[in-house]
Amino acid sequence: MMTIEVDLHSDTQTRPSEGMRDAMVSADVGDEQRGEDPSANRLCELAAGLTGKEAAVFMPSGTMCNQAAMLVHCKPGDEIIADKTSHIINSESGGAAALAGAQIRPVDGERGVFTAEQAEEAINIAKRNFPRTSMIEVEQTSNAGGGSVWPLASILEVADVAKRHGLALHMDGARLLNAVVASNVTAADFGEPFDSLWIDLSKGLGCPIGAVLCGSSDFIEQAWSWKQRLGGAMRQSGVIAAAGVYALENNVERLAEDHASARRFADGIAYVSGIEVWPVETNLVFFNLKNTGLTAQDFHERLLERGVRIGIKSEFEMRAVTHLDVSMDQVDRAVDAVAEVVAGA
Repeated sequence: MMTIEVDLHSDTQTRPSEGMRDAMVSADVGDEQRGEDPSANRLCELAAGLTGKEAAVFMPSGTMCNQAAMLVHCKPGDEIIADKTSHIINSESGGAAALAGAQIRPVDGERGVFTAEQAEEAINIAKRNFPRTSMIEVEQTSNAGGGSVWPLASILEVADVAKRHGLALHMDGARLLNAVVASNVTAADFGEPFDSLWIDLSKGLGCPIGAVLCGSSDFIEQAWSWKQRLGGAMRQSGVIAAAGVYALENNVERLAEDHASARRFADGIAYVSGIEVWPVETNLVFFNLKNTGLTAQDFHERLLERGVRIGIKSEFEMRAVTHLDVSMDQVDRAVDAVAEVVAGA
């Protein structure tokens, strides 16, 4: 088995730190399903307070958060508006259709960020043979948009459209805290106009599992029913919830280090002949290899031979993601490996 010494495949590759593992070992636990797990309750209180919402529910994954939100907000046959790059369209196994019975209308935004005018145009008029538009979804940050941050002003404009048309507004907040650190806008300010949103624990925050879905008390009560139906109800979840508590108390501000690492990597490979780098806003770096004569698969395999792993986005595009388990020295090593592979081609 090939040894991977620098893993830029995703921020999901992070592993619990010693401090986080200690917190997990010593966690107070109880029956989460009965509301008796102190650590899970504490995590939900922290997440709700952070996002400015009344309540929260601990979920095994962010995908389950999205699915539960769509199940609460939508009825079978409804339509959801989302950017064409969104996770709910491209990376959730058709869950909106399979579970909520809803279809998604893709909007062609700029790097994953669409305008209020585009949202307005995508809303169906009330007509018997048209699907009912019931929800607008925003992904913060936009993963496939290159880690781009939705500006608060753009969110408020889209929120105004949703409110005027009586639509639910949901945020896929997988990297919301990256957006918070990059923009100096609080999670509560970003979250204020949303009916539901969630934060991921298993990416930049360094937890082994989990996400927290937030909203009104009524919304969370309904989401709990879907958590149960989807098989996500847990017992002594405090063992993993404690990791989330540790992350929210210790690992948020340090996301700035990941952003600095991403800029360093992007600046380094920008000097490699033939590589075109997307603009970098947070911890994601997308780059195009077409002018190097290498496909993404060839490039990926040659990097692995040098102990560096970077994700494949498309035939000629790669995605590198910095995180707490990648040091600046490792970033420099990855830059050198990229230069070596391209030079060898």
